[in-house]
Amino acid sequence: MKDWIRPEIQALSAYSIPAPGDWIKLDAMENPYHWPEPLQQMWLESLPSVELNRYPDPAARELSALLRQVMRVPDGAGMVLGNGSDELIQLLMMSVAQPGRTILAPEPTFVMYKMIAQFTGLEYVGVPLADDFELDLDAMVAAIEQHQPVVTFLAYPNNPTGNLFDRVAIEKILQIAEGFVVVDEAYHVFAEESFMGDLPRYENLLVMRTVSKMGLAGLRLGLMAADPRWIGEINKVRLPYNINVLTQHATTFILHHAEVLEAQAAILREQREYLLEQLSVLEAIKQVYPSRANFILIRVAKGRATPLFETLRQRGILIKNLSPTGGALSDCLRITVGTPAENQQLLVLLSGLL
Repeated sequence: MKDWIRPEIQALSAYSIPAPGDWIKLDAMENPYHWPEPLQQMWLESLPSVELNRYPDPAARELSALLRQVMRVPDGAGMVLGNGSDELIQLLMMSVAQPGRTILAPEPTFVMYKMIAQFTGLEYVGVPLADDFELDLDAMVAAIEQHQPVVTFLAYPNNPTGNLFDRVAIEKILQIAEGFVVVDEAYHVFAEESFMGDLPRYENLLVMRTVSKMGLAGLRLGLMAADPRWIGEINKVRLPYNINVLTQHATTFILHHAEVLEAQAAILREQREYLLEQLSVLEAIKQVYPSRANFILIRVAKGRATPLFETLRQRGILIKNLSPTGGALSDCLRITVGTPAENQQLLVLLSGLL
């Protein structure tokens, strides 16, 4: 009976997410802030208007128009919405999947690029980043010329390293790649840099965004913008009604108050800089990597990452242990930027443990 499942699927490990607990959660790049109480009340009062007995607008027209405005999607660009960025990655790969075709990305990066390539029967090629986690442009160019990937993924900023790849290097990749180049801007509100405005310049450029890091992770909503020809084809494999009525309503509501989300992002950007400074003076941390996201990657002494992770968890703080991944991420931990109080509690514990 086990032969009914494809061997490559049987060989995979399921994506592991810790069960919710009472920890201070600094492991998942979430915005720690709720909406202000008056805004929450306004939202609650609006809920009776949501028709849960009806299917949602399959094109999410009101929400799409607002997202175009807030995300500054260029006029003339096509746009498709997904149940988070994960679904958009899957839709794109389903659209291009053919035997022998290749997906390419620098590594380490967002693990779903590789996983979804495997789900959809595509070959995957990872190109190691340089020692400082910057793009190795020569290696990327060589890999693209050798493998001719149908899609190249570039997370901007990169997850889990947090850095923004060099814009000139990305432009070079856009120029030489025969296939699509996806610039994944999941952390755009923290990076304040974007390729969205470059869509008219590059026929093969696709830009992804998500509202998850803005404080709406529970709604699961992402968007992909590109030449309308490509979006039209990708839309053919999107299941109807993939954006439910509550997601459409809640996202539309809060985007009319986008200044609230931006104010929260500004606090997190300030706290990121504070954490970068404070972590850098802890002698037992070997390296604190630069970040333009809402998380920070650190490297500790050999063999110390897992014990430190476990001790913090026992003390009520959950961060991400990347060391079991091995390779370039050995002895590395990823810390999400939290509230000032959460960040201070983390620093006090780290100071006593390291």
